[in-house]
Amino acid sequence: REEKAKFGIAFDGDGDRVILIDEMGECLDGDEILYIIARGRLETKTLKGGVVGTIMTNFGIEKAFRDLGIPFARSPVGDRYVLEVLKAKGWDLGGETSGHILDLSTTATGDGLIAALLVLEEMCRTGKTLHQLKQGLQKYTQTMINVPARLGKQVVLSERVQSALKEQESRLQGFGRIVLRPSGTEPLVRVMVEAEHTEMTQVVAKTIADAVRASAESTSDIQQDNQ
Repeated sequence: REEKAKFGIAFDGDGDRVILIDEMGECLDGDEILYIIARGRLETKTLKGGVVGTIMTNFGIEKAFRDLGIPFARSPVGDRYVLEVLKAKGWDLGGETSGHILDLSTTATGDGLIAALLVLEEMCRTGKTLHQLKQGLQKYTQTMINVPARLGKQVVLSERVQSALKEQESRLQGFGRIVLRPSGTEPLVRVMVEAEHTEMTQVVAKTIADAVRASAESTSDIQQDNQ
């Protein structure tokens, strides 16, 4: 903003991820980047099929694509899984919130420079600023709670947790979503909730986290008794 720049581009160390900054100084992550590219291709009739995100892609982008009539699919976290779904569906465009964007019509792997150029191409085509291009995407509030649990998979599948999960999903009534998964690298269960209102995400996330914590403690007690 001090430089009065029209945009900023930031890459990670090996250049396969990119984050953009608009003229207002606001960040655009992989979700906004996917939205801008996909909407542009829809308008120019060059979108092949739909778009692939991951289970961590913001619910707001799913809703935005639904409103535009763009098919959307989710994969597990990781660009290799995004690529697998793209190939299975015969689509070209997908990516992660982290800014790892795949466009199989231009390259076979994630490339931050190409992703940035695709967005700049949309700025040139439409004559809009970067801030204007992201309008139409309303990202949902997200709350994440990490609960210590040594037997993550067992805890997630427990009756107590599954019951709490179903109850809270019903509470959201399709206007949000819950991602509950054991960490692949740490003894944790990750509880992630997205909804339109911050208070709702916090209440739902805490309720499920409490169930996970209680289940983790009882599971640990049973394991100790068996030993």
